[in-house]
Amino acid sequence: MKKVVIGMSGGVDSSVAAILLKKQGYEVIGLFMRNWDSSINNDYLGNPNLNNDICPQEKDYNDAKAVCDKLDIPLYRVDFVKEYWDFVFTYFLDELKKGRTPNPDIMCNKYIKFDLFIKEAKKLGADYIATGHYARIENGNLLRGIDDNKDQTYFLSQLTKEQLQNVLFPVGDLKKEEVRKIALEYDLITAKKKDSTGICFIGERNFKEFLKNYLPSKPGKVVDIETNREVGEHQGLMYYTIGQRKGLNIGGNSDKMFVVGKNLDNNILYVCFNEDNDYLKSDSSLVSDMNFISDLRPLKATAKFRYRQKDIDVKIEYLDNNEIIVYYDNVKAVTPGQACVLYQGDICLGGGIIKEVRKNNKKLWYLL
Repeated sequence: MKKVVIGMSGGVDSSVAAILLKKQGYEVIGLFMRNWDSSINNDYLGNPNLNNDICPQEKDYNDAKAVCDKLDIPLYRVDFVKEYWDFVFTYFLDELKKGRTPNPDIMCNKYIKFDLFIKEAKKLGADYIATGHYARIENGNLLRGIDDNKDQTYFLSQLTKEQLQNVLFPVGDLKKEEVRKIALEYDLITAKKKDSTGICFIGERNFKEFLKNYLPSKPGKVVDIETNREVGEHQGLMYYTIGQRKGLNIGGNSDKMFVVGKNLDNNILYVCFNEDNDYLKSDSSLVSDMNFISDLRPLKATAKFRYRQKDIDVKIEYLDNNEIIVYYDNVKAVTPGQACVLYQGDICLGGGIIKEVRKNNKKLWYLL
């Protein structure tokens, strides 16, 4: 009997993935990853008194344990707190300091869930590892999950072919409602559990309040990019992302503003008052740190510049040093620091980090 070690998160997806693996005849072992501990992380900052322990990992662990007990599978626990800080959270902070919009979940998959986790799974004698991601693997290719609304290949775009060897995605062929139905049939504690949103170490807490523990706020001017008129004050460039409208709280008519750019040197946040404003649009991007999962190198493909975005038709120019330029018709709110993920049909070709956003072959001066 082949042995599968599955990452149990305490959510419904990994719970049902474990059920499906058992039904397929595997010997299933659960492994819970502990990636965040505020008391330890605060010590790294030299301030052990910060009160920001907001990630409900203990409840998640207890839910994962209850599911494993019910399914009669063992559950082990592994601590990656230091590694998560070193490889994911410091990256997150460094990108924010540069005024960019990072995606730490992508780095968590690259360095934690499909690297350190795999090494721990092998210690347990795993023939395969599994997770509850909505994705598929066929003929060595990473494919989108069947459920378009839940497909998570965007977050897996920095993985290598080697990392995806002997990996199983049991729920990748299911719709979310089917997953919920199976969990209800087995009367699992996670059946109706709300999906986790956002970044684990931030959880449901206010993003600005959380970041104040790690990065100092630096208020500055908010400027209408069309008139160069000051229209408010921001609380720190790191709190805003391109295209953002909700939750600005920067005075003036902030309910009608859209973030279009940042000037890090002068600490200026640029806004416009029309979502169709040309300042929100670009026609090409320089993408660095390209990771190709597939051997395909098409000149035309589709791309996503953020999660759940509709596919954008792009043309690709391949450069040296793992860089590409993607060309597209006017697209709104393409953001430095975010991931550009390429697809050909259902195949995820891979992805990289948006380094520059351009229009008419020129870097946009108001974007970092």
